[in-house]
This record gives sequence, structure tokens and C-alpha cells, in this order.
Amino acid sequence: MKALIGLMWLLHWLPLPILGRMGEALGALLYIIMKPRREITLTNLHLCFPEKTEAEREQIARGHFKAYARSALERGILWWASEARLRRLIKVEPGIPFDALNSGPVILLCPHFVCLEIPGIALVLNSDYSVCTIYARQQNEVVDQALLRGRSRFRPVTLLSREKGVKPIIRAMREGLPFIMLPDMDFGPRDSEFVPFFGVPAATLTAPARIAATTHAKVIPVITTFLPGYRGWKTTFYPDWQDYPGDDIVAATRRMNAFIEERVKESPAEYFWAHKRFKTRPPGMPGVYNKDSED
Repeated sequence: MKALIGLMWLLHWLPLPILGRMGEALGALLYIIMKPRREITLTNLHLCFPEKTEAEREQIARGHFKAYARSALERGILWWASEARLRRLIKVEPGIPFDALNSGPVILLCPHFVCLEIPGIALVLNSDYSVCTIYARQQNEVVDQALLRGRSRFRPVTLLSREKGVKPIIRAMREGLPFIMLPDMDFGPRDSEFVPFFGVPAATLTAPARIAATTHAKVIPVITTFLPGYRGWKTTFYPDWQDYPGDDIVAATRRMNAFIEERVKESPAEYFWAHKRFKTRPPGMPGVYNKDSED
């Protein structure tokens, strides 16, 4: 693994168009050899886009593997490139929402697009803010340390454990740290509700709505996608949601999924389809994944 990290360090010196194409070539290969992940991806796409043809869904799946592998190789730029280079490559649209950030607790809602490491960097490069976020320790120590150094290279990041619940999150938010939250993975039925995601019941965390209700936080969605022509990345800070979460936590969670759906339609290959988004099923409903596929 040290050799892989060393290779990523060497590759980060390459121009982005070369590195990006290398990542896409790697992704095309991984699509062929990683059968379990390919099957998960195609199953998700079949569930979410039944109106598309099989060929259309396969095209998105191939594009996803290319995008994911590209983002993995380009992570070396995030970890080691100069601040000046990152400023040239990360475009922030329409800008950092300072009014919202300065008005009280904030949740930065970052759905699982392949460039999800970039929103936090975009914020700290263009402001005086640090952030807090949930962190799951990586199994490999070398990768874990590289990831931690990469995330905190410009400013300390407060890392919180999911197992300790919401109290440390709320405390950090009230101390002025924006909370970067990744809301759209299947963590099981606990603290989740089954709400539609592309019309399919999906176990979805209600934590964004519950934390927003407790702290009166503004919820600002943030999504990073690739710029065309291998020119870098575009980070979009969307307007904070008005009247959120309201009195109905389930309705607020459904609203969140509907927003993510619209963003997925804009860049379908860049969403993280290789995760078992529908692993947890409502009572009485059969599973949708091959039992031999990876978790």
C-alpha cells in the first residue's frame, strides 16, 4: 500500500488532462474485472432508471467506473498539489455563501458524488472556516494517515465518530464549525426511514432533518462535479433550504432525496452507484442484490 501511495504522489505532478485520462483508462479496466461491483452498479441503475434501455444503463455504468477511478487518481492532487494549483483547478459557483455561514449553525449536505472530497477543500481555500465531519477509520493504516493528512493539510478538521451519536456533532456546530454531512448511504434501519429514491424505497438517514431541527441550522447542499475538458472541478454551493425541515421529518427526508435525484440526473455517471443503496429492504420485500456480490 505504501507503494500505491508513492505512485499517487508521483502521478500528482502530471498535468490533469493526462492524469484524468489515465484514471478513465483504469476505470474501463476495472469495469471488466470487478464483476461484483459492476453487478451492484447495474442493479442500482436498473432500479432507478427503468425507462432507459439496457445499453443506456451500461453506458452510465461504464462512465461511473471511469469517473470513480479518475477521482481516485486525482485525489493525489488534493493531497499534495500546491494551494495555487488547487485554486486554479477548483471553481466555486456561484461563490461561498458567507451570509448563511455567518448566521449560525450550518449543515453542508454533500451527497455521494465521486468528487466528494473537494467541497471541504473548496471551502477552506476560499474562507477562514474549518469544518467538522464524520470519519470512519480506514482498515489500512497507510491509507488512513494519507487521507487524514490530505483532509487537514490547510486547516485542522474536527473528525467525529458516528458511534458517539449526534451530541458531539451538535456541540461542534454550535462552536461555529460547518458540519459536512454525507446523507445518502444505506446504514441500515436504525435512525432511518424508507423514503423513495428514484421511486424505490430506500433506508435514508433522518439525521440531516433532525439535526437541523435541533440546532436551527441552515442546510446548504454542496456538490462537486468534473469540469469539461479535464480542466478541474466545479463546486456548487446551492441556496440554503427554506422552511426546512418543518414539522414532518419524513417529508423533509423525502425532500432531500428528491433534491439528490435532480442532481444525479444532471451528472448520472458521477454518482456513487457501486454502493448497495437498497440493501436494507422494507419488511416483506425481497432483496435486490446477488448474494455473492460485495457489501
